[in-house]
Amino acid sequence: MSLGTLAPQGDPVPALTEIWSELLGVPSRTIEPEVSFLRLGGDSVLAVRMAALIRKRLGVVLALADVGAESTVSELAGLVGRRSAGGTAARALPVDLRRRADKASPFALLPLQQGYFVGQQGGWELSYESAHFYSDVALRNMDSDEAAEALADALRRLAEHQPMLRARVTSDGMQHILPLDAPAAVPEPQVYDLRNASIETASESLARLRAEMIANGPDPTHSPGLDVRLTLLPDGRGRLHTNMSLLLFDGWSATLLNRELLELSADWNAVPAPLDMDFDDYVASVQALPQSDAWAGDRDWWWSRLDTLPQPPALPLAADPREVRATTMANREQYLSPGRWAALRDRCAAHDVTPSTAMFTAFAITIARWAGHHRLLLNSLQLNRLPLHPDVHRVFGAFASTMLLPTELAPGSTFTQLVTQAQRRFTEYSGHALVTGVEVSRELGRRRGTHRPVAPVVFQSTLGMDAAMGAQQPDAAGPLGELGMDDFFHQLRTPQVALEARFYELRGSLAIVFSLVEELFDAAQVDAAYAELVALVGSLADGEGWDRPVDLPTEPDSDRTGLRLGQYADDRPGAADGPPATELEQTIAMLWEELLDTPVLDRSASFFDLGGDSLLAVRALAGLAKEAGVTVPVRDFLADPTVAGLAAVSRAGAAR
Repeated sequence: MSLGTLAPQGDPVPALTEIWSELLGVPSRTIEPEVSFLRLGGDSVLAVRMAALIRKRLGVVLALADVGAESTVSELAGLVGRRSAGGTAARALPVDLRRRADKASPFALLPLQQGYFVGQQGGWELSYESAHFYSDVALRNMDSDEAAEALADALRRLAEHQPMLRARVTSDGMQHILPLDAPAAVPEPQVYDLRNASIETASESLARLRAEMIANGPDPTHSPGLDVRLTLLPDGRGRLHTNMSLLLFDGWSATLLNRELLELSADWNAVPAPLDMDFDDYVASVQALPQSDAWAGDRDWWWSRLDTLPQPPALPLAADPREVRATTMANREQYLSPGRWAALRDRCAAHDVTPSTAMFTAFAITIARWAGHHRLLLNSLQLNRLPLHPDVHRVFGAFASTMLLPTELAPGSTFTQLVTQAQRRFTEYSGHALVTGVEVSRELGRRRGTHRPVAPVVFQSTLGMDAAMGAQQPDAAGPLGELGMDDFFHQLRTPQVALEARFYELRGSLAIVFSLVEELFDAAQVDAAYAELVALVGSLADGEGWDRPVDLPTEPDSDRTGLRLGQYADDRPGAADGPPATELEQTIAMLWEELLDTPVLDRSASFFDLGGDSLLAVRALAGLAKEAGVTVPVRDFLADPTVAGLAAVSRAGAAR
């Protein structure tokens, strides 16, 4: 059966109903054709798997816009019928998955990977030497003599199954997979034996280890992107520590890795089901997107809206982000009990909105009150696994992207009205996701004449991920014992983010998290905003928060003073127009012409206006170091990204 061709029997309803039954865990006989996927418990995460299964079983390629959570079986059946009768429509996915012939050759970084890579070079304000996710969890009833060997063996088998565990990133911003037998290709767990240590010594050692791993994430330019450590404690207790580079792994991969690592640790003979695709195949396939009409259509859609996008939330700042050198991000975290979380999910379904959209709306309201204005630009982290293959949800990799979300909260509206508008907006904007938020942000920054983060307030939801993966994380892992999820710690560190709200499920509860660069904000204001968010989510779970008018600012105060997020003076130096004037400027212009494939005739022209991006900037500076022996930090270059500006900071650096 070829893509776009329906099976001979023609009627897609039984197959679609069976797919829904499988994904939602409900009997197929209970699925009514006119009831939405969302009303039955589906969401946008499950919708990606739905699209992949429709492609596999019915041979019909659908776009992400075609399979929103609001879809019904009847609507999808009509769409499948039209697609199978008329061929693949323009909005269907414009690329197919193709396996790479040379699996050892380098392949490109996706846009968000590029952002993390440049951030690790100190290129952005609020940058870190590594972007990573750290977690540790209690282990009980371990076989302490066998645990370390079981963990090491599980990692070796997992690295064979999931090639991205053997990935490295090159100095010029490419990635490649090492052979399984290459030196240091496979992550090796470090083991700390504290079984005979005193309670005080063990506690101090654990605190030091946690602080070290939080501050120093794995660096895949030199070593594996995963750092796993095991602490052995008295009485069969222990802790499992994992530190994952966001340059190579997204949040979905983190959850998948924990599951597979524990399953393999529990069974020496377990063999994961083979994968028919790898992350490098996906990357190579989506590299063809910019040559498609569908991608160009999404670009034009976004570009037509950029000049009207609002500014980010003008949150009061205690320090300029350029002056902050944070080593970590602080957390505020509380949990909604399983019963109240279940009630909240039911209320969301009754209002035909996803829990993620409800949490986004609650966060937007909280931020609008804090910032003092109701039109604001927020950033949303998206899983973004295009349904090119049914195995796409089983593969490790940095698939994630961002999506800019202009948000206008009309004063006097009820929460129901605001969340309904947000659901429509999510559906509309997600339908144009072939162009990623990173690419949109680059163009927005170019138009606004800034290289500071244009959307540093972020929303992230992984709600529904457990359902999309099909099973809960195991509670036990053989020699590693039982997981004590009541004693779980985590820490996130991402560049260019001032504040991020995260929502996820943990053993039936809803986690509500603020992760932030604490040096930027007044602690009392953060605590007050976080308490507001928790209270609002609680009112939604209990029911009274849906239909009462939401207290929102009307117009921003015209006399607001003090430093605020996104509102900075433009203090970039200006250079005189004209051709490159010195030998160094001529060398820089020549390097840019070769890299950008365009003439560089004006010493005041911006690298980014000429077609450059952050990754190309890193390569341009590497070329300058090779040609002229001058090393310029990315951040210094971004302060004045012109031929004249780069020559000036090069001379200043050489003089020091």
